[in-house]
Amino acid sequence: METEHNLGPQPIIELLEKYKLNAHDLVVASTEQITHKMVSRACKGRKLSRRVQLKIRNAVNAAADADYTLKDLFTY
Repeated sequence: METEHNLGPQPIIELLEKYKLNAHDLVVASTEQITHKMVSRACKGRKLSRRVQLKIRNAVNAAADADYTLKDLFTY
């Protein structure tokens, strides 16, 4: 069961390091309701719903002033 949900570290970690961002920066930058826990799960590779993935992507793009896709952030 664990292998189905935990997919290991995701590329989003490298992007956050590249832009020197943390979970709080994404929560503040987001215009949607995201939580620190959502960001933490995204980084750890916890399988997220498509809706949450999109919210995380939008927050990363807002905080980094970039235009990343879901494939840039997640490997699943």
